[in-house]
Amino acid sequence: MPRDGPGYQSTHPKAPASGWTTPEQVLTLVHPPELAGQSIPLSLNLTLGRSPEADVASIFHRTMSRRHAQLRSGLGGVLCLSDLGSKNGSKVNGKGANMPVPFGGQAVIRLGDVLGVVDEPTDRRFGDDPVLPGASARMARAREQIERAAADPSPVLILGETGTGKERLAREVHERSGRSGPYLTLNVAELSPQLIESELFGHERGAFTGATTSKVGLFAAAHGGTLFLDEIGELSLELQPKLLRVLQEGELRPLGGVQARRIDVRIVAATNRNLPELVETDAFRRDLYARLALWEVRLPPLRERRQDILPWIDALLSAWNRQRGTRVELGFLPDAAERVLLGSWPDNLRGLDRLVHRLASLELQRPVSERALFDAMPELFPGSVRPDAPDGSVPPGGAASNSAAGGSTLPPRDEPLAARRPSREELLAVYEATGHSVRATSKHFGKDRRQIYRWLEGFGIPRGRDED
Repeated sequence: MPRDGPGYQSTHPKAPASGWTTPEQVLTLVHPPELAGQSIPLSLNLTLGRSPEADVASIFHRTMSRRHAQLRSGLGGVLCLSDLGSKNGSKVNGKGANMPVPFGGQAVIRLGDVLGVVDEPTDRRFGDDPVLPGASARMARAREQIERAAADPSPVLILGETGTGKERLAREVHERSGRSGPYLTLNVAELSPQLIESELFGHERGAFTGATTSKVGLFAAAHGGTLFLDEIGELSLELQPKLLRVLQEGELRPLGGVQARRIDVRIVAATNRNLPELVETDAFRRDLYARLALWEVRLPPLRERRQDILPWIDALLSAWNRQRGTRVELGFLPDAAERVLLGSWPDNLRGLDRLVHRLASLELQRPVSERALFDAMPELFPGSVRPDAPDGSVPPGGAASNSAAGGSTLPPRDEPLAARRPSREELLAVYEATGHSVRATSKHFGKDRRQIYRWLEGFGIPRGRDED
């Protein structure tokens, strides 16, 4: 295979001959699929490109220039990306990097048609895990915690935003625990306090109005297994001491009963609420929180593990196909993949699941273009316009507004610098990269130096040397 072919990749990207130190950040490639998983340690003055030379971190892809982009230093030592006049351009979080653009963790870097996500380095890889895929540093830490906690009988508290996969993780704890009993669940937010008490502890006949028969509660039914209590932050204050007693004593007494019963149940609880904050406001018992959180695992939202988004889409598509006996395949053109990676995903995995369902169900272009992505999920294009170009990209000159996208018309993507006001980050990056030269900064933006001074003052950026 030729070294510059689309399918060629370097297993161990080359490092510059000098100045290579232990990295604090890496660029993990996520698209195209043949490059996914390649990690490049980031350091000052690192050049990224297709060249096999020793001072270039090599990414062998046909859309990469030999010396494509370089990392430079910004204010406070923050790394900035600067395009080196590449043929196919560079972007940071969807913005062109013709000037040094600062970036931090979870930034989406685009070099030609190659996409990567900036993250902390990690030696742990779980990208092929069918339950909780992903190789991000935060997901790796969560997996490590689960590995340690699974075999221990102590309670596990899983924290995370809605849709981050808390129930999946709870089931994984049970599967890895080796417990022979059943895995049962209860969503605390779905029932009234009286019904929750009856569901958890059971009741005897006549314990309350309507109790015409006795009932075995979930604690007793889960004996020898695991009980997952979802939305534990919604548990009423009156029931919290009863749950605490079961956790501490290992026994329960059903409603209306007089005989306590010993139980052996592993508790896994989850919530999207801030339990420490609820404890401080006396909305949740401190002693119960302490008991539930003997093992505490936080599942990060997708915006904190963007390199896991595309593997999750693959996992959800596999599940979609299994359920229907189909063999639908998806793939993304670079613009569409970039849009997916930059999505805010407030519903996290539920949002991804919705995207997979729509893309797999509709007769859309394959691989998925940006236009097809808009047709499936226009909410990924807030305040934008429908991409109407034949290849699915947003036309360079803009497009007519579309009511489904909010009815607004955006300026062209690659608008000349002189036609717009830069952001504070853009101005600061250029000002730093030029050694605080107002003359060089004004030349870069195509503006009069007096305008640069006004921008510096307006953004509160301290002025360096004066040249007038």
